[in-house]
Amino acid sequence: MKTNAARLLDKLGIAYELRDYEVDPEDVSALAVAKKVGMPPEQVFKTLVARGDRTGVLLAVVPGSAELDLKALARLSGDRKVEVVALKEVQPLTGYIRGGVTALACKKDYPVFVDETMELFDLVAVSAGTRGTQILIAPADYQKATKAKVGAIVKEG
Repeated sequence: MKTNAARLLDKLGIAYELRDYEVDPEDVSALAVAKKVGMPPEQVFKTLVARGDRTGVLLAVVPGSAELDLKALARLSGDRKVEVVALKEVQPLTGYIRGGVTALACKKDYPVFVDETMELFDLVAVSAGTRGTQILIAPADYQKATKAKVGAIVKEG
């Protein structure tokens, strides 16, 4: 099944592969998804919805094995302070449910910030906009499609 994210990539002429997996509603973590799609967690990127005091809603894309550094995200986005939005706000803001959030074909064109570790890989996985499907894509193509700004936004350690 083609998702809006996949249709956007088709429209942009960007190559990708869809990879389906079995969904466990009790565990939609990036670590569980990585195992199911057969990729290391650092290569499977999760999309978090945050709000900056200057930029408003923004999307942070970080490795499944890492934790978002809100201070680093604030610096990269030009905000003084950034907070992750409450779960109940995620779907109204993005059109996607938890475990299926993607920066591709989001409800609005929010600014996207990607952790620099994405550039270490030839291929990464991101949500296709629904639970149960990942998009495998070259990092440069993903960044182009999302107009992402790249920087260090995960906690060390």
